Amino acid sequence: MRPQQLKAFITVAETRHFTQAAENLGVTQPSLSKQIQALEHELGAPLLTRTRGRIELTDIGRTLIAHARRITAAHEAAHNDIDDILAVRTGRLRLGATPSLCSWLIAPLLVRYHETHPGVAVTLTEDGSGPLTERLTAGDLDLAFTIGTADTEPGLAVQPLLAEALVVASAATQPPLTRQAYIGLPQLREQPFVLPAHGYDLRNITITTCEQAGFTPIVAVDGGATDAVASLVQAGLGIALLPAMIAARTPDLRATPIAPPGASRTIALASRADTPLTKAAKAFAGTLEAHLTDLHAWGRLPQGMRTV
Repeated sequence: MRPQQLKAFITVAETRHFTQAAENLGVTQPSLSKQIQALEHELGAPLLTRTRGRIELTDIGRTLIAHARRITAAHEAAHNDIDDILAVRTGRLRLGATPSLCSWLIAPLLVRYHETHPGVAVTLTEDGSGPLTERLTAGDLDLAFTIGTADTEPGLAVQPLLAEALVVASAATQPPLTRQAYIGLPQLREQPFVLPAHGYDLRNITITTCEQAGFTPIVAVDGGATDAVASLVQAGLGIALLPAMIAARTPDLRATPIAPPGASRTIALASRADTPLTKAAKAFAGTLEAHLTDLHAWGRLPQGMRTV
């Protein structure tokens, strides 16, 4: 059964009129009749009957119609997906991402993207969420992975992707902050903190989380990217709120879970709300969705991370 034959059958079944069906399909009535006859010959049974000048479906026809609709819908969807891929033969994609995301998500994602869109030139900007949001708003980026703050920026369309648990990171060479399985945030009131540099979402999240717990963090060291903060904590200069994934992969770093409800940050994909996405950007968003779906299905999301 060819898709053209099934489409012809569906059109006749819906219009109940060969002439009207032929006009809708843009073919001659004899050509349409031949397609229906060929389909009936292959199935070995009639699909249509004429009753008082009206076309009716036989029992076999009624059985086939649902299957025919599913088959033609799948056929059209496959063609559309392939056309979308082939349409993005060239172009550019200006992508922004935070350092922590570049360390685990971006590389395999771009590999997957280039497998289907090898002609697209990708420019990657690595920075904190604040600077990335500014560059996105200014039109210097097509898409940006942001954390925690972009949804408050006017003019941006933000799609939440992942929720990432935060833990209290401390040096493994120093005494534990608590003997319990969890630590309450108020217990950190007297602890010195290592804060990320201005522009990094983790800085704002740390300060806000502490203030919500009733205190302002004592700052021992102020500044640095996420990896630098982890290294400073590792050296014993203070504690920090870090993503569970980063704390788990850093040697000599103790990760203590925060008492319920805990603390987390949201990873999102942002774009300008007033500017349509380019074909290259749309294709990247589709690749990202498929990649995250696969990571979730295979149980390969990093520690402390879940889809939202």
